[in-house]
Amino acid sequence: MAARLNDVEEAETVHFTLDGREVGAYRDETIWEAARRHGVVIPHLCYKPDQVGLRPVGNCRVCLCEIEGERVLQPSCWRTPTEGMQVSTRSERAVHSQKMVLELLEADMPDESYVADSRLDDWARQLEVGKPRFSRREEPKADLSHPGIAVNLAACIQCTLCVRACREVQGNDVIGYALRGGGSHVMFDMDDPMGDSTCVGCGECVAACPTGALSNAGIDPHQQWAWQGQESEAST
Repeated sequence: MAARLNDVEEAETVHFTLDGREVGAYRDETIWEAARRHGVVIPHLCYKPDQVGLRPVGNCRVCLCEIEGERVLQPSCWRTPTEGMQVSTRSERAVHSQKMVLELLEADMPDESYVADSRLDDWARQLEVGKPRFSRREEPKADLSHPGIAVNLAACIQCTLCVRACREVQGNDVIGYALRGGGSHVMFDMDDPMGDSTCVGCGECVAACPTGALSNAGIDPHQQWAWQGQESEAST
């Protein structure tokens, strides 16, 4: 056992301060990964570490942390620590930003739920985000043309997990991203209805989706759970 502990200590090549505690990080390990390994849970939506092949992209900004000496907050899911870096995931500024991002995303959610408990709702509860103060966007219509996968982009937070799951994990490259700004949205092939696309119905995108925007068709929402297998982590 002692030898194993020594191996771990040698592998931790970078030492930095995380929420006031000195910790070690492996080579090329992100702040988020090091924090998780040391028992610090940071909110995250566009990153699903337990689904193999889904790399972090830092686009949802829920995992923002504050680094001493840096002007802007940084997404912990792709930023790597350096020797002596001082990182705070629970500072007033970091928590305020995390809660603001969650509130903005919640403001766009429809009244109807497509899964029993989305990861977005779960994090909003944990950080005690109240009722959104912002107006809701115009909700896209549902696409129920596929026999196995229901598409309800009214619940889409544009995290691109489904895009990465389809393209990088399964290699199908059916799901893409169209346009910019307020008109940007997830699309299938050349913006076809999903039932007319080349989707093979593997379900990788459904497993990745944190909100139920992509869910199992024909199954009661109360019998579906977003991000199965990570409920215990999000509830830590």
